[in-house]
Amino acid sequence: MVIADAKIVSIHYTLKNKHGELLDKSGKDEPLSYLHGTESIIPGLETALAGKSAGDKLSVSIAPEQGYGLHSESLVQELPRDAFGEIEDIQEGMRFQAESENGTRIITVTNVAEDRVTVDGNHPLAGETLNFDVEVDNVRDATAQEIEHGHVHSDGEH
Repeated sequence: MVIADAKIVSIHYTLKNKHGELLDKSGKDEPLSYLHGTESIIPGLETALAGKSAGDKLSVSIAPEQGYGLHSESLVQELPRDAFGEIEDIQEGMRFQAESENGTRIITVTNVAEDRVTVDGNHPLAGETLNFDVEVDNVRDATAQEIEHGHVHSDGEH
């Protein structure tokens, strides 16, 4: 069975940046499973997997535009420290949920000054070229319920 829309796909993967540093990987016995065609994974990887079958292996380099997007300076803001309310010990690397005109966004604290805090709303991998080594573990038809819900159902789920 080949990977196409409305198929449940399970993959093992390793993700590295352009310097070869490991960023993420699937667990040895825990492949990543997703419903193909629903933008559940980054567009470049979904496109690269289309037409593949169980047992296929591929190495693919995904440009930022087909990954987590380009880094946008408009998503970097300096805020007054009191915008964080009762939180006193704000540190670089902390993450918060913030509401924007585009919905909920995760922001990361990148600098803390005496009365100002700089936050970045870009995905941590925005602007990065992503290098994947992937092995397709399994491909199956999605159930009607999985298609209706737009995601994979594990055993006993829903």
